[in-house]
Amino acid sequence: MTESSVRHLTSQLGQVLAVILLASACQSSGSSPRSHHDDGRWLPASPILRQQIDDEVERLPWRHGVERLEAIRWFASVGEPAYPALLELALDPRDHVAASALAALGATSDPRLVEPLKIIPWSEERYDGDLGLEHARTLLRLGDWSEIPILIAGLRDSRNYTRSLCAKALYEATGETFGYDPRVAEDARELAISRWENWWLARTGEGLLDRRR
Repeated sequence: MTESSVRHLTSQLGQVLAVILLASACQSSGSSPRSHHDDGRWLPASPILRQQIDDEVERLPWRHGVERLEAIRWFASVGEPAYPALLELALDPRDHVAASALAALGATSDPRLVEPLKIIPWSEERYDGDLGLEHARTLLRLGDWSEIPILIAGLRDSRNYTRSLCAKALYEATGETFGYDPRVAEDARELAISRWENWWLARTGEGLLDRRR
């Protein structure tokens, strides 16, 4: 083989190696795409924690009762590295999954979550249902009082469990009960609800605020 042939072969091998390295770099950079909410504002998870979060995300829809509560506590204990995954779960079409994500986010008590939670693109039906109550409860736990009227309205719910959750959230944030007891007769509950509404009217000076204002 002549010296010219050797130089030509070496040049070709160099080009092939460059293509292989470039392809490998592209594959590596694309192997872990960011989620929709992972915009760089949150503390990133380590590779091991990332895998644990992904595993818990996969299991969450199939957990019930105590197991679901334990999953919510686990996500809350992880904190910031789990925020992108939880914000994605809040968009899940299954209400129980989205509600679990909201509960975990609320349990962090991190007020930085208020902004992304207030712009969740749900349908009107989801805001008007049980998920809307969980959304209001989460915001209140994070320090945003703007959806208190939603929880006051929840005190009129036909289900004792839902009334209790709304009353508990209001009490934890304000320290007030105004004599409301979710277990008593409707007439007695209504008197206490009127006190809640009057309190909110006095606080805002504008009446009950719209949830998206």
